[in-house]
Amino acid sequence: MKATSTFGIFFWTNSSRIKNGQVPIYARITVNGKRAMISLKRKVPLVDWDAHANKVKGRSQKSRILNSYLDETYNQLFRCYQDLKLEHKPITAQAIKSRYLGEDEKFHTLGDIINYHQEDMDGKLKWGTQKNYFTTQRYLFKFLLNIYNVSDIYLNVLDYNFIIKFEKFLRGYIPQDHQRRMGNNTVMKHIGRLRKLINLAFKLEWIDRDPFINFKFKYIKNEREFLRLDQLQAIEKRKFKIARLQLVSDLFVFSCYTSLSYIDVINLTTDNIRVGIDGELWIYYRREKTTKPIRIPLLPKALQIIKKYKGDMKSLSRGHVFPKISNQKLNSYLKEIADVCGIEQNLTFHIARHTFATTVTLSNGMPIETVSKLLGHSRISTTQIYAKVIERKVSDDMQQLRNHFREIKNR
Repeated sequence: MKATSTFGIFFWTNSSRIKNGQVPIYARITVNGKRAMISLKRKVPLVDWDAHANKVKGRSQKSRILNSYLDETYNQLFRCYQDLKLEHKPITAQAIKSRYLGEDEKFHTLGDIINYHQEDMDGKLKWGTQKNYFTTQRYLFKFLLNIYNVSDIYLNVLDYNFIIKFEKFLRGYIPQDHQRRMGNNTVMKHIGRLRKLINLAFKLEWIDRDPFINFKFKYIKNEREFLRLDQLQAIEKRKFKIARLQLVSDLFVFSCYTSLSYIDVINLTTDNIRVGIDGELWIYYRREKTTKPIRIPLLPKALQIIKKYKGDMKSLSRGHVFPKISNQKLNSYLKEIADVCGIEQNLTFHIARHTFATTVTLSNGMPIETVSKLLGHSRISTTQIYAKVIERKVSDDMQQLRNHFREIKNR
């Protein structure tokens, strides 16, 4: 934890609560401009209080006892500050007060709920989802150090302002590596993971209020990118002399004709290929992301690619249909393939799944209910996003037809 920039202990009397000429004594703790007050349950005649020295005037026995009590209180508060620092706990005025009063054990920190979530979700969440949480956690701790000058914070002090500041931090964060600044939806996803952590803390009764109650998530709906038929055929027909590029091309095309995601393609085994109800070969699989069972009839192009790798030693050695390649490398090689095939859009493996939904199925008249089932969507409204893309394509094609008729008319 970074050292706090300001820390102070100050004793004072509240003259507005004078009674019989006596005023109550308070201790005021200040950390980075934030204060916490403690009533010391002691009173002193107003005329006997030295506001400049923060102690009782005179050398009477009563004055010496009260000043000794103030000295001991000061030392105890300072020890609370040092102990929190040694324990790498959040140092705030309220935290020091709670430690002094013996109440801080019941308070949990953001780090506590993160650790609890990691232990509780270990084995429950897919590795890809866990990695996303790790990324969000890194940003949270960077945010705490940059904005609050602490390495952790108590959950009970989180409020709407904290969330807004975190959102602003994410939007303004400039990565030190090759990555670009976060887009709106990426920012919302990080805040969404924080929301789930806070909701877990609320269920555990670690906090008694929800700081997200007034926060509104603002996602921007983006149209799904996909390949047109001519672009897909350009990749299919291209033969690559470099083995790694040919493998990536085959995996991408296979996904275009099956809708499988990267992880589902890589994990596909020969046991997943079975004879279906129509006597043809189908894929019987449980999606890695949702664990939802799917049944996909194999189209000729997908079957052709499966047969191509049937005797591949790398595939056989791991007991899967295809050789393994990392998602990072695969997407990197797809950019090379896009350049070679004259495809200008940013080609990623997930575009293959979108291409299946649009170019391969919906554009060829397959009912949206069937497409939704093949994609493994729980709600047809998710699939309707692709239908809107098709509508846009129809609109563009119709506009071209209008332009064509105008040209004929003007001749």
